Amino acid sequence: MMATHLKDKLAGVGADRRSKIDARAADLIAEELSLRDLRRAHELTQRRMAEHLGVGQEGISRLEKRSDLLISTLRGYVEAMGGRLRLVAEFPDRPPVVLSGLAAMEPPAKKRKPKAASK
Repeated sequence: MMATHLKDKLAGVGADRRSKIDARAADLIAEELSLRDLRRAHELTQRRMAEHLGVGQEGISRLEKRSDLLISTLRGYVEAMGGRLRLVAEFPDRPPVVLSGLAAMEPPAKKRKPKAASK
């Protein structure tokens, strides 16, 4: 039995069906983009993102590799691309809830130790 290639299979699909397939593929891809993929989809370089955020290019590289980010950091990254970050909580027995106020939160300032008095 001869293998069928995807491009051959898609060539036999009508234009309307192909359009629906392409739209669904784009939706699936958009659901799972990494920060790097998102930046590239907006045709931005790490250097350009660094300029937008006021950090070095190496900072963008490190940020894109992290799996744990502050919400404010993620918000700044998305806004630098012209987007808006929304956080949605999803529960099995309720409609999704958009969380408000969290994206504007900053981590608490670290308390400084008082300097010892000089004599």
